[in-house]
Amino acid sequence: MEELPHLNSSVLMGEAQDYLFIATERYKFCVLQWDPETSELVTRADGGCSDRIGRPTDNGQIGIIDPDCRLIGLHLYDGLFKVIPFDNKGQLKEAFNIRLEELQVLDIKFLYGCSKPTIVVLYQDNKDARHVKTYEVALKDKDFVEGPWSQNNLDNGADLLIPVPPPLCGVLIIGEETIVYCSANAFKAIQSDLQLQKPMGELILMVLDIYLVTTQGCLVYLVTGLKVEPLGETSIASTISYLDNAFVYIGSSMEIHSLMQKALMWKFWKGMSIWGPIVDFCVVDLERQGQGQVVTCSGAYKDGSLRVVRNGIGINEQASVELQGIKGMWSLRSSTDDPFDTFLVVSFISETRILAMNLEDELEETEIEGFCSQVQTLFCHDAVFNQLVQVTSSSVRLVSSTTRELLNEWHAPSGYSVNVATANATQEVKHAQLEYEISCLDINPIGENPNQSHLAAVGMWTDISVRIFSLPDLNLITKEHLGGEIIPRSVLLCAFEGISYLLCALGDGHLLNFMLNTSTGELTDRKKVSLGTQPITLRTFSSKNTTHVFAASDRPTVIYSSNKKLLYSNVNLKEVSHMCPFNSAAFPDSLAIAKEGELTIGTIDDIQKLHIRSIPLGEHARRICHQEQSRTFAICSLKYNPTSAEESEMHFVRLLDDQTFEFISTYPLDTYEYGCFIISCSFSDDNNVYYCVGTAYVLPEENEPTKMGKLQLIAEKETKGAVYCLNAFNGKLLAAINQKIQLYKWVLRDDGTHELQSECGHHGHILALYVQTRGDFIVVGDLMKSISLLIYKHEEGAIEERARDYNANWMSAVEILDDDIYLGAENSFNLFTVRKNSEGATDEERGRLEVVGEYHLGEFVNRFRHGSLVMRLPDSDVGQIPTVIFGTINGVIGVIASLPHEQYVFLEKLQSNLRKVIKGVGGLSHEQWRSFNNEKKTVEARNFLDGDLIESFLDLNRNKMDEISKAMDVSVEELCKRVEELTRLH
Repeated sequence: MEELPHLNSSVLMGEAQDYLFIATERYKFCVLQWDPETSELVTRADGGCSDRIGRPTDNGQIGIIDPDCRLIGLHLYDGLFKVIPFDNKGQLKEAFNIRLEELQVLDIKFLYGCSKPTIVVLYQDNKDARHVKTYEVALKDKDFVEGPWSQNNLDNGADLLIPVPPPLCGVLIIGEETIVYCSANAFKAIQSDLQLQKPMGELILMVLDIYLVTTQGCLVYLVTGLKVEPLGETSIASTISYLDNAFVYIGSSMEIHSLMQKALMWKFWKGMSIWGPIVDFCVVDLERQGQGQVVTCSGAYKDGSLRVVRNGIGINEQASVELQGIKGMWSLRSSTDDPFDTFLVVSFISETRILAMNLEDELEETEIEGFCSQVQTLFCHDAVFNQLVQVTSSSVRLVSSTTRELLNEWHAPSGYSVNVATANATQEVKHAQLEYEISCLDINPIGENPNQSHLAAVGMWTDISVRIFSLPDLNLITKEHLGGEIIPRSVLLCAFEGISYLLCALGDGHLLNFMLNTSTGELTDRKKVSLGTQPITLRTFSSKNTTHVFAASDRPTVIYSSNKKLLYSNVNLKEVSHMCPFNSAAFPDSLAIAKEGELTIGTIDDIQKLHIRSIPLGEHARRICHQEQSRTFAICSLKYNPTSAEESEMHFVRLLDDQTFEFISTYPLDTYEYGCFIISCSFSDDNNVYYCVGTAYVLPEENEPTKMGKLQLIAEKETKGAVYCLNAFNGKLLAAINQKIQLYKWVLRDDGTHELQSECGHHGHILALYVQTRGDFIVVGDLMKSISLLIYKHEEGAIEERARDYNANWMSAVEILDDDIYLGAENSFNLFTVRKNSEGATDEERGRLEVVGEYHLGEFVNRFRHGSLVMRLPDSDVGQIPTVIFGTINGVIGVIASLPHEQYVFLEKLQSNLRKVIKGVGGLSHEQWRSFNNEKKTVEARNFLDGDLIESFLDLNRNKMDEISKAMDVSVEELCKRVEELTRLH
C-alpha cells in the first residue's frame, strides 16, 4: 500500500453512502466506494495530482474536502493550492491550481456554514510569527477572494486548526499554551495549564460557552467563553475522531488504538494493540526450542514497552508424566451428559492403561473393568446411553460408562483381525468388501447432527486413493487418486466456518485438503501442503467454542480457518506422536499430548499465527541486546518527565531477567548523556562476558554531540564524539564515533584490571551511524554517503577502505547478507543491495560497490537482524534459506529471505502474472509502487520480490488460480504447494 498522507470520507450530493478520498505521497489520488453486495471497494475516480513545477511542501501534504462537497483541496507544493471541483452529479471535474501567498503553511481547513467554499490557513511568516487568514474559493474565476476574517500574531506554538460545525461555525486554533476560538464575529482565547502539545496522552474536552440572541428577527449564537476540561488518560494520540453514539476513536502510533465511550463518565471501551515505533529489537530463543522470538523496543515516552513476538501456538503445560511407547490416546466421559472428560485411555504396543482425575484433581491410574487392558487399543469413543466403545485387534467392546462393566462384545471372524477403526456416538454400519487394504478411515459427523454422519472417508493402500462412502449402506460415492507412492495415513472429515473439508495426511508429512460437497460427496479444490517429514495423525479439538484440527507429526501444526481460508500455524513443540482433547474439570479446554517418552496435559494458546506479549515500561526503551550467558536483557532507556518546568529527561541502562522481564539492576547515566548503543561482547584472553554501552552527551547549545561519550561497565573510555554503534570484532571492540570508525583492544594493566586501548581507526565519513562486521570486513552505513566496505589488516594493525557505493543514500540501517552482498535501508522507505566487485579488472571497478537490487518497501526501517521466527529444521528446504528480520517506525516486523536462483526465477514469473490478475484499487499500480523512489531517481524494482503479493495467490478464487496456472504452465496444486512453502519462512 502506498503511503497515504491524507485520507478523508465524505457524502456526495444525492448519495446516501460515504465515499473515501485518498491521496498518496507520489501524487496519485482516488475516490473509493464500498459495494456491500460484493464486499469490495469500487473505484469511482482516480488520477494524478503532480505538477511539473513547484517545490514539495516541507510541512507535509494536506488534503481537505469542503463540508458541502463542492470541491477537494490539496496543498502539495509551496505557494500552490490545488482544487478538484465536483459537478452537480458528484463527479470530479478538471483540477486547477490557485496561487497561495503564504509559503510556510502549517495547516489548512475548510470552514463550515459558508455560502461559498472558504478555507482558513494557518501559516508562519519569515519572522517566525504565526497568523491565520481566510480565503473564499471562486470556482468560476479559479482564484481566491479575500475571506471574511483574519487574525495575526497567534501563539508561537500554534499548529492545529479544528473547524467548528454549525450552528457556531468558526475555528479553534490550538497552540502550546493557548487555545483560541476565532470567527467573523468573535475572538476568544484561553490560557491553559495543560501542556497541549507534549506527549502526555491526556484526553481533553473543550467547551464553548454560548449566548443566544435575536438579531433582526433571527436567532444568533454568540461565543462568550471557552473552557478546557481534562477527561482522563489515553495512549499518546496521533488522531482523534468522534464516531457516533458518544464514541470517540483515538488512533495512536505508539501503543494502542482505543474507543472511548461517554456514559456517566468517559471510559475505555475497546482497544487494538500497536507495535510502533520499533526503535530496536533482538532475536532470541528464550524457550530453547530452536525457534526465534523477537523482543522489540516499542512505543515512546510513557507508552514505551518491550514486546515479545513469537510465531506459532504454544502449549502451556499443566501436568506431565513420563510414559514410553504411547501408540494412541482417547478421552472418555463417565456419562453422556457429563460436560467434562473423566478418563484418558493410553494405548501401548501390548497393553492399555486408563488414567482418571481423582478428587484432588490429580491424574492417576484407574480401571474400566469392561475394557481389555492386556492388548493394544486401536480406537475408543463415547457412545450414547452412557456407553463406551473399545476396539482392539480381535474385538469391539461396548461398556457401561457408569458401572464400567462389559455390556456386549463383537469378535472378529476366525483368521481375521481388526487393523483400523473409527466410530461416532450412535452409528452402526454394514459390511463391505474392498479390493485393497484400508490404511485409514473416519466417520466424524460434520452435518447438523453432532452424533451422526452420512459420509465415511476411507484411505486405501495399493491404489493410493481416498474414497467417500455413503452411510449407513456403504455405497461408493467418490474415488480420488492421490498420485505418487505414499499412502494416506490419516483422513478426517471436518468443517470450518460452515465449509466442509476432507483432510488427508500422507506418510511423508504432506497434507492434502479438499472441499467436500456433503450432499453429493464430490471432492473439489484439491490443495497440497508440506507439514513435516513424518506420518501425520489428524484429530479435531475445540478452543473457545471453535473447532480446529491438530496435525501430530515431527512438526506439529494446528489447522484453522480465517475468512474462509485454511491456515496452518506451527505448534511450539519439537515432535508430537499423538494428541487428543482432554476437557476435564481440573484442566478445562486442555489437550493430552504424547511426545518422546512423555505425556503432557496442557492448554493451548489463542489460535493465531503471531503471539505478542507486552511488558509496559512507562519509559522509552531505545536500545536492547540479549546476553545468553547471564540470561538477561540490557536496555538503554529514556524516562521523560513532562510535568516539570524544564521537561527533564533521565537516561538509564537497565538489566532485565530474560524470563520474568523484571528489573535486576539499573545504571543511571549523566545529565544530557544518551545511551546510543549496547552490545554483549567478550574479549581476547578474557573469559568474562560484558555489556558495552556507547553514549553521547547531547548538550542544548550544540547541534551535534562533541563532548566525550563513554563505554562503561567495568571500564570506561573517553571518546571525542557520540558512540553511535558498537560491534564485537575479533575479540576486540569496534565503535562508530561521529565520522570515525575506531577499534579498541582489551588490555590488562599491571594492577590486574583491564582497560580499552585504541588500536587503529578510519576517517572519511559524514556520520558513521551503522556498522556490521563479517570476518575482517566492516560494512558502514553513513548518514548521507550510503554504504562503504572497510577491511581490517591484522599485520599492519590498520583499517582501510576497500570499496564504497557512490550514490548519496541517507541510511537508516545496514546488514551483511553474505560475503559479497550487503543490504541497506534509506530514509525514503527504500531497500537496496550492493555487491562487492572482487573480480573487477581495475582498482576503480574493485573500489565501487555495485547496486544489484532496488525496491520500495514503504516503511522506514530502523534495524535489521539475522534470524527467523519459525522453527528452522535442517532437513527442510526452507530451513536452508537464510532470512533477515527488520523492524520499522510504523511497528511492522518483516522478513527478507535470500532465495536460490531457480526459486527466485519461478516466483518472479508468478509475481508478474499476479500483477495482471490482481488489480489495485484506485488505479494504483503495484509495479509503480514497488519501484525504488527518492528525491534523486525513480527506477523499477529489481532482484526483490513482494512476498505479500505472491502469497495472495492462495486467496484467489479458483478461476483466477486457473488463469495464472495456464499462463505459467504449472498446475494449481503445484503453485499452491510452492507458495505454501514460502509462507513457512515467517
